[in-house]
Amino acid sequence: MNHTYVIIMAGGVGTRFWPFSRNNNPKQFHDVLGTGKSLLQQTASRFEGVCPPENIYIVTSTEYYGLVKEQLPFLTDDQILLEPNRRNTAPCIAYASYKIASKDPKATVIVAPADHIILKEDVFREKIGVAVEAAQNNDILITLGIQPTRPDTGYGYIQYLAADGLVKKVKTFTEKPLLDIAIKFLESGDFVWNAGIFIWNVKAIRKAFTSYLPEVAEVFEAGEKDYYTEQEKDFIEKAYMLCKNISIDFGIMEKAENVYVVLSDLGWSDLGTWKSLYDVSEKDNQQNVVNGKQLLYDTSKCIIKTSGDKLVVVQGLEGYIVAEHGGVLMICKIDDEQRVRDFVADAKQFGSEFI
Repeated sequence: MNHTYVIIMAGGVGTRFWPFSRNNNPKQFHDVLGTGKSLLQQTASRFEGVCPPENIYIVTSTEYYGLVKEQLPFLTDDQILLEPNRRNTAPCIAYASYKIASKDPKATVIVAPADHIILKEDVFREKIGVAVEAAQNNDILITLGIQPTRPDTGYGYIQYLAADGLVKKVKTFTEKPLLDIAIKFLESGDFVWNAGIFIWNVKAIRKAFTSYLPEVAEVFEAGEKDYYTEQEKDFIEKAYMLCKNISIDFGIMEKAENVYVVLSDLGWSDLGTWKSLYDVSEKDNQQNVVNGKQLLYDTSKCIIKTSGDKLVVVQGLEGYIVAEHGGVLMICKIDDEQRVRDFVADAKQFGSEFI
């Protein structure tokens, strides 16, 4: 039996990618890069050869069941874990880990978000292989670490001990620091970004939940007899009412003593914002990222993503996002992209179809 499993987290809304990402069809279900595959499909295919298809589990929101089934038709219903409410990553990971453990106590799991870009997939599989081998028989929690390129406050930072070997002991784990602290982390040279991709065996992660989030452990331990049965849905409805909203980073990784990191140069982006999409996309001679039917004049350093049925003419812009999707047109400075959340909140007054 293959004891390696993959848990793909695909329940987020991706508000910062509005108007492209919407409540009823978030970014992980879109072909963001024009590859012919959605981000979710790309993520699943990345694990070909790492584990068999029947060992891939998707955790998503109840309303996205149809999208998951359509895009990954090889999945059985037992492999699609439906969350009745969004409770962040700790309950999501606990649900999948306790379910898999009830079936295979020897399981080693890889946890990955559905919306990340990894350009060096061969290197990714190699690093995952190193981490899986280390995690199989050891009580350790492993994450992949990415060399930071800027003092970004949206990522977790990992300080590691410069010991020999590919799997390095983590000294400190700091989730989303303030800017002045992030700058100091970069200057020190021994910090990497947490890629949000985790590897551990189910015994180790259950032990960590018991130690650091005992109330979450208690909730999902109680479902052992219900997993893989018709009672699972009812059990999960009740379980999520008892779970607080907390990330795996705050809940466990910052507190645990047995955290390790595998340094990884993967061509990685978490694709959380329009700017991150701009950074990883191919650009024309004027440093524009374009898609669709577009005529650009005196325009540079812009990302322009519109539906293919419209001709879009842009003149005189520099450093802007021009995004059109589903009846919404947004024009915003790339440097002000953090205001997209405000735009979404204000757009609610015009009806739920616009968000």
